[in-house]
Amino acid sequence: MTHPLIPQIIDLASPIVQEMGLEVVDAVFQTNKRPPILRIDIRNLTSDTSLDDCEKVSRVLETILDEAEVIPGAYLLEISSPGISRQLNSERDFITFKGFAVSVKTKAPYLEQTEWRGQLRGRDSEAIQISQKGRVITIPCSLIAHVQLDD
Repeated sequence: MTHPLIPQIIDLASPIVQEMGLEVVDAVFQTNKRPPILRIDIRNLTSDTSLDDCEKVSRVLETILDEAEVIPGAYLLEISSPGISRQLNSERDFITFKGFAVSVKTKAPYLEQTEWRGQLRGRDSEAIQISQKGRVITIPCSLIAHVQLDD
């Protein structure tokens, strides 16, 4: 479940990160840790996300988040790249990674399976399409637990 502060944090961080030529991909606030950890995943839109990108965003966002007093008390800020084995969530993710190998897990069996691997063909409001050895499989969105890039 998403922490209630995440939308506010993303709204605050996104324009700043975009000015740097980057994109906020995801944010997670782990309040079960002491101190709590705010992890923000970023992506460079023109090249691989570098350590330098993460450092720049960290320096800027640390100041802005502290000034805005969005998070009460002490916390750790982590800025990272989402990496290759990441979950696909947004429409942009499904467009960006079309043709990539994905793993699709369903909440309930679909055609007697709960896990599917194949090449991402696309997604619409009804279903995700993957290709397995040239055969297109359409999996209803209502059954999908998550989709992630596959190794």
